[in-house]
Amino acid sequence: MKLSEFKYNIPKNAIARFPAEPRDSSKLLVINRETGDMHDKIFSDIASIMQKGDCLVMNDTKVFPARLFGKKEKTNAQIEVMLLRELKSDERIWDVLVEPARKVRIGNKIYFDDNKFYCEVIDNTTSRGRTVRFSYEGNLFEVIEKIGEMPIPEYLKREPTDRDKETYQCVFANPDNLASIAPPTAGLHFTKEMLKKLETKGVRMANVVLNIGQGIFEKIEVEDLTKHRMYSEYFNISREAAETINKSLKAKKRVIAVGASVARALEASVLTSGAVKPNKGWTDKFIYPPYEFKICTGLITNLHPPATPSLLLASAFSGKENMFKAYKRAMKNEYRFLAYGDAMLIL
Repeated sequence: MKLSEFKYNIPKNAIARFPAEPRDSSKLLVINRETGDMHDKIFSDIASIMQKGDCLVMNDTKVFPARLFGKKEKTNAQIEVMLLRELKSDERIWDVLVEPARKVRIGNKIYFDDNKFYCEVIDNTTSRGRTVRFSYEGNLFEVIEKIGEMPIPEYLKREPTDRDKETYQCVFANPDNLASIAPPTAGLHFTKEMLKKLETKGVRMANVVLNIGQGIFEKIEVEDLTKHRMYSEYFNISREAAETINKSLKAKKRVIAVGASVARALEASVLTSGAVKPNKGWTDKFIYPPYEFKICTGLITNLHPPATPSLLLASAFSGKENMFKAYKRAMKNEYRFLAYGDAMLIL
């Protein structure tokens, strides 16, 4: 398939600038991928749709306030530094994006927090990408939490608020997995009460990790999808999570991935027997139609930007015709699109 087949126009007023309150009051479009039938629901209805023995697989990575603002040495020009991933913790070396990139060269120092510490640019990676070394000697994440801003998407056309530190984060995020610059947005709709209701019903829960990084800024530049390469992202599927998932597979119950990041992690860890294996490492797995999913039998996903990896993965799961029929219906029924928008459940 070609990239141009996955382009469409999002009306500006369809982009959700703020999340639904409460989280699980967002709309939910339920799609049967075999028949193409579609039904409009509310996200909290998932609790009645899921059955005892089904497995809900969540990415419990946590978003950190990765957007820093500093001043360039000598000129005092303001520079935005987006932290992407820590490369060497002992040396405090990070991959970052900088803006304006034309002002940031190898050897430059950028000072933060009233000149209390700085980062020095040690390499160029892409047009906006840089590798930097921080001078901070204490716990860098503690100071990032204090001075950083949540990296909400630019298309929201607004400044981040203190409220975003709570809402741009899944309620099941694990503080020990503080490493992502975006949440698995499909998970933003869950509340603690809803998860408790599912657990009481006998729905199995499995947490995996996939740290969401530079790929969220990714634009596919090639028309031939076979030539696209994803950025690698770290993932971890524990033995406990694999055993929980495999119990549902063995019992022929549904395994529902909460978001594209979960689907990618699971599909990158398949045994020849068709079970999921405990695994950790880096994956650049790119899923697009046609693709036969080995682990996932259900997918919860948001309404994504055109021609993006997340839209392609969702289309591979539902079928392209079903997906674009669903998007047309969503626009007609005034669904809210993108990170803070509504959701789909594909079964």
